[in-house]
Amino acid sequence: MSDVFDVVVIGAGPGGYIAAIRAAQLGFSVACIDQAARRDGKPAPGGTCTNVGCIPSKALLQSSEHFDMARRHLSEHGIAIKSVAIDIPAMIGRKDKIVGQTNDGILYLFKKNKIRFYQGRGAFSTRDGNRWTLTVAPTGIAKETATLSAQHVIVATGSSPRALPNAPFDNQYVLDNEGALAMQSVPKRFGIVGAGVIGLEMGSLWQRLGAEVTLLEALPDFLSVADDAVAKEAAKQFKAQGLTIHTGINIEEVKTNDKEVKVHYRDSKGAEQNVVFDKLVVSIGRVPNTQGLNAEAVGLKLDERGAIEVDDCCRANLPNVWAIGDVVRGPMLAHKAEEEGNAVAERIAGQKPHVDFNTIPYVIYTSPEIAWVGKNEQQLKAEGADYRSGRFPFMANGRARAMGDTRGFVKWLADAQTDCVLGLHIIGPCASELIMEGVIAIEFGASSEDIARICHAHPTLAEAVKEAALAIDGRTLNL
Repeated sequence: MSDVFDVVVIGAGPGGYIAAIRAAQLGFSVACIDQAARRDGKPAPGGTCTNVGCIPSKALLQSSEHFDMARRHLSEHGIAIKSVAIDIPAMIGRKDKIVGQTNDGILYLFKKNKIRFYQGRGAFSTRDGNRWTLTVAPTGIAKETATLSAQHVIVATGSSPRALPNAPFDNQYVLDNEGALAMQSVPKRFGIVGAGVIGLEMGSLWQRLGAEVTLLEALPDFLSVADDAVAKEAAKQFKAQGLTIHTGINIEEVKTNDKEVKVHYRDSKGAEQNVVFDKLVVSIGRVPNTQGLNAEAVGLKLDERGAIEVDDCCRANLPNVWAIGDVVRGPMLAHKAEEEGNAVAERIAGQKPHVDFNTIPYVIYTSPEIAWVGKNEQQLKAEGADYRSGRFPFMANGRARAMGDTRGFVKWLADAQTDCVLGLHIIGPCASELIMEGVIAIEFGASSEDIARICHAHPTLAEAVKEAALAIDGRTLNL
């Protein structure tokens, strides 16, 4: 006998649980399936973001920033500390507690919105007209296989880290993001393959705690996805902090023994190099989680990467089947998945929402933080666009000086003819929060003059955003 629902969501990550909640708010009967389990077998909804990604990494980054502040910067504030020690197991324990609280918060939201939660691995079984039968193989503390009937199915199964060829993750010496967030001690020699978002955040985290960090990046340019000016400033800041970053690297072999990892690679000039690490994190991208869905049996179409093929509205090739988040095209970001989940639930209800990929912000939670939205300067140059730019340093911002963090700058890009905002790029304190001015500006078609004429509270970091908009017309007031 099947449990019958209007909407069944497979996956309770940021996209999946938001889709389930919005569908329930719209009056549908909803179930959500998720296989993740905690050490005690209890459900662990929230996906990679909550369990081994966004939330735990930010918890540890915050802890490492406090340690670095106490060790190197509190004396600037007249606070004297004779000695500072780090307790890594306690730090990891705090991170685990925050993850558990977030898991429980999602389960509470399911209960509050009358969403039926199933712990297990969901898969397509059969189709009867426009209805789907799904099976749920139990995981964790769940004991029984369940059969569900759904009019609509939303697949939100996320992604998994990509391993190097012939160097599988063992999470003892060769680590994925989960392993990098669970180490119980600081490795002396810490290697990272990939200097993208995950690599830079993990490198910053463990460098602050005392590791000697080396990042090996395959691309010839550092942080090529960011605006050139931001990337150059970031490289300068990370070098000053002690991170060693090599670009144009070709990894040829990774070997482990019972105490270390040996990496053989060719550098940007083609010369052979060998380096030894105590731990090696591999962060070279992620692959969609579509195995186990029984996709081939029901005819669910996948692309060459294994992602589910969808149209602009996240519809798959099968009737009443939708897919969102990391398992489809587009940036693998939690907030992108959330927006798609919300939009799909509303489309099922007959509404007309939209998700604009051009206004999805990108953030790297290093210190200083890096954030951007819209187009960068090299993209505009490649397009032959007629544009103007305005830039303002945090060094000239009173709040930044009071905080003791004046690194970086704010940079606006605007159309030279219409003054319409084309992009915002920030490296500096609280960039992750300040970037929303750019998101809103682009979404609502604002001009740089609009930003420049809006009153910003004083003293705030946001004044640097206003001053950078003023700089487009060459009329900064505090520089």
